[in-house]
Amino acid sequence: MRAFTQHNGVAAPLFRDNIDTDAIIPSREMKTVSKSGLAAGLFAPWRYLDAQTRTPNTDFVLNKPSYKSASILIAGHNFGCGSSREHAAWALAEFGFRAILAHSFGAIFKNNAIRNGILPIELKWPDLEAIAEWVAANPAENTISIDLDAQSVSAGPLGSTDFGIDPEAKLMLLHGLDEIGLTERFSAEIEAFEKKDMLVRPWNYLKAT
Repeated sequence: MRAFTQHNGVAAPLFRDNIDTDAIIPSREMKTVSKSGLAAGLFAPWRYLDAQTRTPNTDFVLNKPSYKSASILIAGHNFGCGSSREHAAWALAEFGFRAILAHSFGAIFKNNAIRNGILPIELKWPDLEAIAEWVAANPAENTISIDLDAQSVSAGPLGSTDFGIDPEAKLMLLHGLDEIGLTERFSAEIEAFEKKDMLVRPWNYLKAT
């Protein structure tokens, strides 16, 4: 997993509530079980006038020149609600998004984002609204800076805003670790336990014949 420490990037304002996983990546766009090949279907219902021919909707934020290189997404309440499909996080990551600013997230999506190297940042509503308005008003110079270690977001003249994050999620992102990687950090302790346990319960370690 790609680590997240600090990031400076263009932010795209998709300031809507309850953006569900079917809007992020519709089921008809899920033609692969791998993490690649999904970016083209990201936000397909809104991004295209005709999803079959990929006719772009020029009014959609990600089709506007100022936001085509966006790596930060700004949404409203309850981003990523709906189904548990991890494809939503895969599509966002493949498109190039490294962080999402929102007031709240669907619980399963939030976990999926973290394990795919995307930082979900929950902000207080006044702070989030101010950032979204500034980004929308300054499309040519809306670079946002995120420091995960300091847990801060900086947006132009608005200054720095702090955010909270679960300590384990922070550790995973800072070091680019998934759940397996977190467990492997304790390999020495696990091996020591197994050696002791093998003396107490040797039958648990018998190999099938």
